[in-house]
Amino acid sequence: HLILAWNQIMITYKNFELIIVDDASVDNTVNIAKEYELSDPRIKVYVNETNLQQFPNRNKAASFASGKYIKYFDSDDKIFDWGLAYCVELMEKYPDAGMGIFQAENQMDEEYLVSEKAVNKHFFENSFLGIGPSGIILRRDAFEKAGRYNPNYGVPSDMYFNIKMASLFPVAMLKKTFFFYREHDGQEIKNRYSYLLYNYPYMRDILQLPELPVSEEKKMNLLTNAKRSFLKECARNILHTRKIKPAFNAFRNSKMNFKDVVAGILNKPL
Repeated sequence: HLILAWNQIMITYKNFELIIVDDASVDNTVNIAKEYELSDPRIKVYVNETNLQQFPNRNKAASFASGKYIKYFDSDDKIFDWGLAYCVELMEKYPDAGMGIFQAENQMDEEYLVSEKAVNKHFFENSFLGIGPSGIILRRDAFEKAGRYNPNYGVPSDMYFNIKMASLFPVAMLKKTFFFYREHDGQEIKNRYSYLLYNYPYMRDILQLPELPVSEEKKMNLLTNAKRSFLKECARNILHTRKIKPAFNAFRNSKMNFKDVVAGILNKPL
C-alpha cells in the first residue's frame, strides 16, 4: 500500500512525502518505485520481507510518516490532480477534526460534525463511516492516539477504525469526489466471507468502547440488531454456498452463546 501513488501526485499541492511500502510483491513494483526514489528526495521506498497484509502494512507505512496528515491511496484507485490540496484545505479549515471522510452522494449538508452527532448519524441515519482508507485523510497525531488500525477484524477493520476515530475526534466531510474508486473482482470489498466472519465481532467490540457517544439503551438495540443480522447472514451463506463449514466457523468466531442466539432470533435484548 502507498501513502500516495506516484503517478497520481497532484500538481496543485507539492508539500508532501511519498511513502511506498511494498508488501512482498512478486512483480516489478519495487524496481519501478526505486527509480522514482532516485529522482525525488520526497519519495521513500520500503520493502517488507514477508507479506504483512492490508492493515498491518498500512500501520507500518504510517510509522515512517513525518507529516501532519496521512493520506492513504491504494494502487487500484486514482486521485485527481487537485485531490490532495482539497483534502488538506478542508482539514486546515477544521483543525480539531481527526479525519476528513468522503461523503458519498453528499447526503448530508454539514461540513463538520462533532463526535456525538457523527457517530449517531452513522448508526441511525446514514452509514457514512464505512468508506475505505482511500476516501479518508487523517491527522497523524489523531491516528496515533486512536491506536492505528486494529487488524483483528479482517476487511471490516477500517469500519471499526473509522467509528473509533469519529468517537474520539470531530469529523470533516469531504463533499467533492476527489478520487476515482475502481471496482474489480480482486479487491477486498468483494471478500464476502471476511465480512461474514468479522462483521459481528467488530460491531460487538466497537459498542464496548467507553468513548463511543451512544446511549446504553441504543447500544443494546444496536447489538441485538447485529446479532440478528449475523444469524441471517449465516443462513444466507449456507443457502448460497450449500456449505455449512464457513458459516459454522463464522459462528464460532463470533463467540455468541445461546442467549445471544435467542436475542437475535427474537430481535429483542435479553
